[in-house]
Amino acid sequence: MIKSLGALPILGGHMVHTVLSLVGLSLIALGTGGIKPCVAAFGGDQFEQNHEEERTRYFSAFYLSINAGSLISMFITPMLRGGVQCFGEDCYALAFGVPGLLMVIALVVFAMGSKMYKKTPPEGNVVTQVVKCIWFAISNRFKNRSGNITKRQHWLDWAAEKYPRQLIMDVKALTRVLFLYIPLPMFWALLEQQGSRWTLQATKMNRNLGFIVLQPEQMQVLNPLLVLIFIPLFDFVIYRLVSKCGINFSSLRKMTVGMILACLAFAVVAVVDIKINEMDLPQTSPQEIFLQVLNLADDEVKVRVLEDENNSLLAVSIKSFQKMPHYSKLHLKTKKQNFHFHLKYHNLSFYTEHSVEERNWYSLVIREDGKSISSIMVKDAENITTNGMTAVRFINTLHKEVNVSLGTDISLSIGEDYGVSAYRTVETGEYPVVHCKTEDDDFSLNLGLLDFGASYLFVITNSTSLGLQAWKMESILTNKLSIVWQLPQYVLVTAGEVMFSVTGLEFSYSQAPSSMKSVLLAAWLLTIGVGNFIVFAVAQFSGLVQWAEFVLFSCLLLVVCLIFSIMGYCYVPINPEDIQEPADKQILHIQEDMINLEIKNTKF
Repeated sequence: MIKSLGALPILGGHMVHTVLSLVGLSLIALGTGGIKPCVAAFGGDQFEQNHEEERTRYFSAFYLSINAGSLISMFITPMLRGGVQCFGEDCYALAFGVPGLLMVIALVVFAMGSKMYKKTPPEGNVVTQVVKCIWFAISNRFKNRSGNITKRQHWLDWAAEKYPRQLIMDVKALTRVLFLYIPLPMFWALLEQQGSRWTLQATKMNRNLGFIVLQPEQMQVLNPLLVLIFIPLFDFVIYRLVSKCGINFSSLRKMTVGMILACLAFAVVAVVDIKINEMDLPQTSPQEIFLQVLNLADDEVKVRVLEDENNSLLAVSIKSFQKMPHYSKLHLKTKKQNFHFHLKYHNLSFYTEHSVEERNWYSLVIREDGKSISSIMVKDAENITTNGMTAVRFINTLHKEVNVSLGTDISLSIGEDYGVSAYRTVETGEYPVVHCKTEDDDFSLNLGLLDFGASYLFVITNSTSLGLQAWKMESILTNKLSIVWQLPQYVLVTAGEVMFSVTGLEFSYSQAPSSMKSVLLAAWLLTIGVGNFIVFAVAQFSGLVQWAEFVLFSCLLLVVCLIFSIMGYCYVPINPEDIQEPADKQILHIQEDMINLEIKNTKF
């Protein structure tokens, strides 16, 4: 609700909105800390010990419901934001307010069933007790490191002087599972990239499916959608078929297979990224530029660079309005350098000089100037279409300024006599009639199809035979690779998520002592946070190109998967009830502790 208030433009200024937004996010974080570790454990507590199969299904239904909510929010929230106008702009207040209101309703419904729930009474701050018990055991063992002191069976047994036996047994069971959690963050490091790296990859792909044009972030809908399909498929079909084949498909084995599937998913991501890069412009290096020549004169022009080491690169003949297939790479002696060009036109030689800077893209535009020619150097933009939009720019060969209207709010003014406009990004699609205006005339141009991720140069000309028209050249090629090629990676990673995450939740609950269930599920969630930090660290310090980073993540998870499989092989599952002492034995231990305490006091 506070986030919704912070999105109201009439409520204060930018600082008020920022403060309200941060307060809202902080409350969300605090509430999440209360809900997430406890809700899964609370649901598991509703089942008796002999209802193990039903409890396993509960965790599947629990994870399924989370993804159902995610799927609904991905559809509904953008509609609330963009489909409704508030104060003349997108209605973010409604997009925040409706989920907030639904959360209130959910809280009321949850509270209505309070009398039906099986409630485990709270036992104080369990995390603090665990930390203190572990710390005391370590410090006590360090103090009694002499060889004359009798060794104890387990290092946590050194906490017996201060803490009850049941707590020590519970902490032993907890640490056994926590040890298994050490490799898990690497899986989350891969899974959490769906909303970042994979979405950025989608911006470089062709999102036109024929019947619909997808936005890059809309591919994320596949994950919760596939989860809804895979959970019942795995529970009622795949796992049962594996069981009938006589294979003991334990929880830890399922998690290992889930890791392998995530490895394969990122291998596919890397292959897709390599294919995208093959269609991209090459990257510039220090003391390098890329240059293309546009001949807008009425006849062929021969161009060459006068520097010795670059003679062969641009010693070419370019016909009038010839579309160059690619940029040419030129090496510089310094970061900034003057290039001298020799232009030959109608057996006449012309010399021109232009200054360039390293790591840039340029177009040398040759123009007709009476019976001679001249040239201008235009700096091109390299990353103007990284968001999948289409970029356009115009050169006006007319002797009048031209205003071009590309939509309701996109217009360009191009100066006379070979004026060059700035780049403008527009939506992809057909532009058969683009309205243009000069000081004394109105006309229209047919720009044709402006495709995904492409950059176009249009030269406005006036020929006696064809009249006013736009000569079209594709500077940056369109994204040819369809976004459908992301489907295999989403299928693999979601299958891995279902096998890893759903199974991990149920395994954590089943292996946790009754007093440690929320603690262990909180530790499970902590591995997700550590996984996000791994992504941040690798992105900051790896210095690798994107596809190589994907391969690195895949290889790291493969190594972690091998380690985890060895750890899982050595792990012996326990029944938490086996370490729960009967009440009469607990009383006996308390009496023994009291007697020991009296003896110690007497000796003291």
